[in-house]
Amino acid sequence: MLRFVFRNANGNIARRFAFPAAVFLLSAAGCVERTVSINTEPAGATIVLNDQEVGKSPVKVPFTWYGDYDIVIRKHGYQTIQTHHRLKTPWYEYPFIDLISETLIPVTVHDDRVLETFTLQPFEPPSKEALLERADALRADALSPGAS
Repeated sequence: MLRFVFRNANGNIARRFAFPAAVFLLSAAGCVERTVSINTEPAGATIVLNDQEVGKSPVKVPFTWYGDYDIVIRKHGYQTIQTHHRLKTPWYEYPFIDLISETLIPVTVHDDRVLETFTLQPFEPPSKEALLERADALRADALSPGAS
């Protein structure tokens, strides 16, 4: 536990400053709140971020670390989008600088990221002829001598 001890002129411990000093240091602690917003056109698509469903678009979710995120966007009647996006680390989150931004600055730093709007394309089922051609090609590939 953090304890502040002050001695007065008589050598006695003066504790009257200990509580206000502790309150000041605890209230001066800052933090960083990180969020990422994902929008789709049309809205209402299911958003999966790193194999975890986070909601329907438009969605704003907190994130913990910077780096690559896998994004899957699904909506009935539209083609599924599978992509990834890299969230770059801001300068105030580099090692050693982050000690100051996360603990000593007495305000909350908001890092709100907004990704580009993802446009979903309508799903068009393949024709019967295209399916049969694909099946013939797969069958021929499977029966060829070099197939394993």
